[in-house]
Amino acid sequence: MQAKDKKCDTGSSRKTLYIVGIGPGSIEHMSQRACTVLKSVDIVAGYTTYIDIIKPLLKGKKIISTGMMKEVDRVQAAIDTVIDRQSCAIVSSGDPGIYAMSGLVFEMCKKEDIKILSPSSMDKCIAKNEITIEVIPGIPALGSGASLLGAPLTHDFAVISLSDLLTPWELIEKRIKAAAEADFVIVIYNPKSKKRNWQLEAAGKIILKYRDKNTPVGIVRSAMRAEQKVDIILLKDLDKADVNMQTTVFIGNSNSFKYHDYIVTPRGYTKKYDI
Repeated sequence: MQAKDKKCDTGSSRKTLYIVGIGPGSIEHMSQRACTVLKSVDIVAGYTTYIDIIKPLLKGKKIISTGMMKEVDRVQAAIDTVIDRQSCAIVSSGDPGIYAMSGLVFEMCKKEDIKILSPSSMDKCIAKNEITIEVIPGIPALGSGASLLGAPLTHDFAVISLSDLLTPWELIEKRIKAAAEADFVIVIYNPKSKKRNWQLEAAGKIILKYRDKNTPVGIVRSAMRAEQKVDIILLKDLDKADVNMQTTVFIGNSNSFKYHDYIVTPRGYTKKYDI
């Protein structure tokens, strides 16, 4: 009886929200699935810079484009379009589940009591407060940056954002200390912005308490984009690094070493196999 009483949307198969990772941004570094979805959806939502990067895939699409600090507005608009029986892709640089949009989408759906169905439910009846979500992974900045540096992440590593807009600096300090003390390779996101210009230096001072001053550090800016820049410096010079919000910083562990223009963090194969 309940199944008969359930009111369904006849256009249920189109009520899908795709959260798409576009990786570094170029089409050649996007997954085939990401390209297919962006070409097929009715609407694409995203930060203006990311929309500009993927414009060749968006011909004829309705675009929801906003600037920085408007993430909630973008997600709300995307959810509303899907509730209104249209398919929508909301895009993130890198991977959507790493410092990106996936979490916010699910949080807002929870707040609005929207039931989320998996893509396998697309052939089923979908009620007014139900939507289908598919998360499409992309190459994260730590992946693209690491590839340009060679092999900095071939052993355990920790990833920390220095942005204290959403996380208190006291908590970020604790995480930096713990990662440094445990000898993780440390990947730093969001090292510096116009308003946040001291955090990277502060992080370096903490790490220097536990790591040699000559530890190699990779500085990768705008990985795999036209503005790409890759440098390798020493930990003692971290405060002088040329970084911005498009930069990912890779700080080696006690075994990491520079080899020509690359950073290598040994996994331990040479000891196991005597090579």
